[in-house]
Amino acid sequence: MALQINLRNGVCMIEGSINTTTAKMFKSHVKALMDKIGNVTINIDNVKEIDVTGLSVLREFYLNHKNSKGAFSITGNGCKEIYHDFKTYGIA
Repeated sequence: MALQINLRNGVCMIEGSINTTTAKMFKSHVKALMDKIGNVTINIDNVKEIDVTGLSVLREFYLNHKNSKGAFSITGNGCKEIYHDFKTYGIA
């Protein structure tokens, strides 16, 4: 499944799969938003699948922006693998 990123009311609405095929585009798009607006919230309600590449991109964003002036947060109830991964790494 393809990946769609739409900005609604300052929140990146993610729909589809974050995987080896889409991770580079996802990373580039979200990084551009972070550089432009600083604070980025992504909503994962409609993320259907995420693989290790996608999880590593999310971890990287979270850890890199944890100590910076901008904020990065994840909201929504999609894709439980994200929550399990963050819990495993002691992030969440």
